[in-house]
Amino acid sequence: MSRYFLEVSYKGTAYAGFQVQQNALTVQEEVEKALEVFLRERVVCTGSSRTDAGVHARQNYFHFDFNGEIGERNVYNINALLPGDIAVKSLREVAADAHCRFDAKWREYVYRIYGKKDPFIADTAYFFPYTLDMAVMAEVAAVVKEYEEFEAFSKRRTQVKTYSCKVMESIWEDEGDVKIYRVRANRFLRGMVRGLVGTMLQVGRGKNSVDGFRKIIEQGNQADVDFSVPGSGLCLERVEFGDGYFG
Repeated sequence: MSRYFLEVSYKGTAYAGFQVQQNALTVQEEVEKALEVFLRERVVCTGSSRTDAGVHARQNYFHFDFNGEIGERNVYNINALLPGDIAVKSLREVAADAHCRFDAKWREYVYRIYGKKDPFIADTAYFFPYTLDMAVMAEVAAVVKEYEEFEAFSKRRTQVKTYSCKVMESIWEDEGDVKIYRVRANRFLRGMVRGLVGTMLQVGRGKNSVDGFRKIIEQGNQADVDFSVPGSGLCLERVEFGDGYFG
């Protein structure tokens, strides 16, 4: 039995999330259906990073086991079986004990907001037509890297045993009408990035302060976190396994 890593990208607008769910269309379901047709055998995929409804990914991974050889050239064939909003970027055989979720060293997400109506980015960014103090936004983003416990920013319906995350990067970037929050960490909690963004936007509008943001992290009070920003603005940009992982 051989193990394969499947690198995928997708626009999440039409999907109820990444992981298979009952009575809901998901990215995993579409990928497994395409693989079943191509391989003529049912395989079960394990995902690297679970994304919620409407969330996108430029890079995410599945792994699956198959008793046979699948070459990189077959990426074209698998893509032909997938809908237009999901694409396989690479397919490679890995060690039998490789695990696309547990072996990942870090993940990077971005959240995009825009202040002027633009139908061409409406599905992949959050329309937020309010003035923001970007100097304060930069300051509050930097605060995130000072902490490792993020219980307040985790939605409660989760099975995690710890709320510890090591954040390596947390910045706001200004690209004209589009503002981008970029965050990289060894792991993320359920709803964490959207909670960070929503709460930072309150600081940027003057409805909270940098010290108030610190207090939310330190006290772990979820009631003070704004999780309301939509999934459309969130994108998993990259999953990194470290140098030499793929040989």
